[in-house]
Amino acid sequence: MDMHSTRLFRRKYLFSKIITYVVLLIFVIPVLWLVLTSMKPNIEINTRPPVWISKHLNFDSYLALLGFQVKHEGFGFGENVPFGDYFRNSIIASLGSTFFAIIIGTLAAYAFSSFKFKGRNGIFLSLMLARAIPGIALSLPLLILFTRLHLSDTVFGLIVAYTAMNIPFTAWLMSGFIGEIPNELSEAAMIDGCSKWESFVRVELPLVGPGLAASGIFAFLAAWNEFAIASIITRTTASKTFPVGLFDFTAEFVSDWRGMCAMSVMMLIPAIIFVITVQKQLVKGLTLGALKG
Repeated sequence: MDMHSTRLFRRKYLFSKIITYVVLLIFVIPVLWLVLTSMKPNIEINTRPPVWISKHLNFDSYLALLGFQVKHEGFGFGENVPFGDYFRNSIIASLGSTFFAIIIGTLAAYAFSSFKFKGRNGIFLSLMLARAIPGIALSLPLLILFTRLHLSDTVFGLIVAYTAMNIPFTAWLMSGFIGEIPNELSEAAMIDGCSKWESFVRVELPLVGPGLAASGIFAFLAAWNEFAIASIITRTTASKTFPVGLFDFTAEFVSDWRGMCAMSVMMLIPAIIFVITVQKQLVKGLTLGALKG
């Protein structure tokens, strides 16, 4: 490599790093502002010009959410928000729907990838188009249906709705991974005495672990952050999740921005832990198709 090519490569590398850091800052700054706002005194939140870094940061809003008695500076709802109930409902609804979506979506992906039947492409396309329908458009029909089935205002109803919401994407993502597995592996397993089902469970399923991780994290985050459907079919603390619970920090004329930001930060923690836990499998899953291609 000559000197000119080396300089050109270094310039491109430096330019790509600068772009990467700029994009990173665009995503990090709002999160940093959210964290700082959750620790500011109420009087500094809406001041003009804004106070970028307060000299009086504290964790009172977090303590109030967790049920501790704190001295509020003016307006604050933290102690009256059932944070524990919202956390429980969000965890159960997200993990439950993710579990069922992965099972049903993987089985559907296996059927579409391994079997040839009449109308396969049409059914698969219909499944994908169903995912394109906005959640807000489904809210009213779901409310009527769930009310008649006694699923409204229940965590189980959320699990059913989120599972149906995540199955199309899971099936689409997993079909790509299952389709990459050579047919010879399944045929060899069947020669050794395995049935079609045993071949899938013992041979093919362990090979799509990265795909399961990628599908799981997308399904979990979609359910964890979902608002449109949950805001319609949940009414009490028995089923409300974090996104809907944020409205507890608003009143007719005022809003507790510090408490709202504090609960938003608390919402990020389980999602971050979940991503870190499956990070290696997620990256491997997202790049596996490109490497094989």
